[in-house]
Amino acid sequence: MVSRAYGNQCGEINVFILESLVQQRHKYARLLGYSCYAEYAIDVRMAKTPKKVFEFLKDISTSLTDLAMKELNILKDLKKKEEGEFPFGIEDLLYYVKRVEEQGYDLDFGEIKQYFPISVVLSGIFKIIQDLFGLRFEKIAGADVWHCDVCVFSVLDLGSSELLGYCYFDLFSREGKYGHTCVLALQNSALTSNGAQQIPVALLISQCQKDADGSSGLLRFSEVVSLFHEFGHVVQQICNRASFTRISGLCVDPDFVEIPAQLLENWCYESYSLKLISGFYQDITKPLKDDICKSIKRWRTSFSALKLKQDILCCLFDQIIHSADNIDIQELFKHLHPMEMLGLPILEGTNPASYFPSTVIGYEAACYSRIWSEVFAADIFTSKFCNDVSNQQAGRQFRNKVLASAGVKDPIDVLSDFLGREPSIQAYIENKVKYVL
Repeated sequence: MVSRAYGNQCGEINVFILESLVQQRHKYARLLGYSCYAEYAIDVRMAKTPKKVFEFLKDISTSLTDLAMKELNILKDLKKKEEGEFPFGIEDLLYYVKRVEEQGYDLDFGEIKQYFPISVVLSGIFKIIQDLFGLRFEKIAGADVWHCDVCVFSVLDLGSSELLGYCYFDLFSREGKYGHTCVLALQNSALTSNGAQQIPVALLISQCQKDADGSSGLLRFSEVVSLFHEFGHVVQQICNRASFTRISGLCVDPDFVEIPAQLLENWCYESYSLKLISGFYQDITKPLKDDICKSIKRWRTSFSALKLKQDILCCLFDQIIHSADNIDIQELFKHLHPMEMLGLPILEGTNPASYFPSTVIGYEAACYSRIWSEVFAADIFTSKFCNDVSNQQAGRQFRNKVLASAGVKDPIDVLSDFLGREPSIQAYIENKVKYVL
């Protein structure tokens, strides 16, 4: 079985490596006066303590249990219909989610791709950002760049035409190029010694494909979402006005840095913005149809509770092993799995802990952070933009109160000032249950 083979790759070796890494992290944290590595890693984040992270994860998990059970029952019913009385296992999850989505949504993402020429998507994103945040992007002709595909834009305030920053776009894949999609800060905003404001500079790197004739190609919907996400980081880098480079732009609280990017992703699922960024490649005056736009929005939350339960399982695992000594990693996963996955045990003969890379490098003791930023982004979008995705007043306030102040003030205070109250998980939960099959 493919699932069993995948789930047992390098099992004992990887678990040994992970256990050794965790032991060394605890040792390192204690040298700095912390009781465990999780305490050290979270101390500089919005969450502040492992206790807060556990409460956050359990609150979301508990709130979504009923919905997740409904979703699981839909999958079990379909398997019973197709295979008879064979028990439903965790290895069936992805397959039957895909089967239900094929039956329940009139979406062909191969066909949808034909409505996302790169030039149309970029034009729509510039329009959305201009309307929301009052930022105008102007291409600089003849700029000195490192490759002919790279272009440079000045970013100006829409009202005053004040220069706010610059952004380089290196969007197309090529041999030898850095292989990820991301935004890098080439220069942060800061006050210089004579009191002038240093102009921030951003670089957006992507891996878009060109057509065979060298012309700009088409984007998959997932690539459209990724591009919106990265533009959130561009706006964050350009709009921040901290006095010191160390706390400016993208150098903010690690739990906060993804919130603007996660927020901007929401525009990928609204009919108004989908029509702005789409146009059939043979006739760009024809955007996506209304029924497709609505289906995309419904599809976004398809089986979202079950999917999130899986993420929370991994986050809890990550948090526990970095909060205590002498944890039996294999037994811990076996214990947590049925608790979070509604009674579904791990697949016999597999060891999920052996192929969970985020715990090894990159997000150790911080795997929760993506969910954290999604929750706050959902709260912001629902509170300020859900009923009007072109709300210019809210967009300008977000730019001036949140983006400009990030790094200078406590992130919770910044968000509370913008929202008029403390952030909540409620909007995130409600969005999950809004479009149940």
